[in-house]
Amino acid sequence: MAKYLTQDWLDEGRRLAADQPERPDVSARIQYVVTGGPDGDVRYWWVVEDGRLVESQIGELDDPDFSLTMTYETGIEIARGQLDPNVAFMQGRMKCAGDVGKLMQLIPITGSPEYRALQAKIRETLEF
Repeated sequence: MAKYLTQDWLDEGRRLAADQPERPDVSARIQYVVTGGPDGDVRYWWVVEDGRLVESQIGELDDPDFSLTMTYETGIEIARGQLDPNVAFMQGRMKCAGDVGKLMQLIPITGSPEYRALQAKIRETLEF
């Protein structure tokens, strides 16, 4: 089991995401900030190329396309599948700074059956 907001969690998610379909021209460098967690604020990042997660690390990403900031509670709800990330954004529970156009390119991916199945697999390996 991988603990939420750890490098093990990111590594497991990247491993499970290896079979996601390619989506040409959907690429982004994303910085995440999760505030107010039991260990304080946590920053991690993803690099998505052609719709596939190719890199993910705890820490700061140099020159991200955009950053997404949310509370720990919102992050937990998303990770547990209780809150759709698109809904969290629309409700203002997830804030975007930077190139919102790049974020909008990712929305079709997060609504796809493949992505939803991936999230279910990740939830099976996750502890909070």
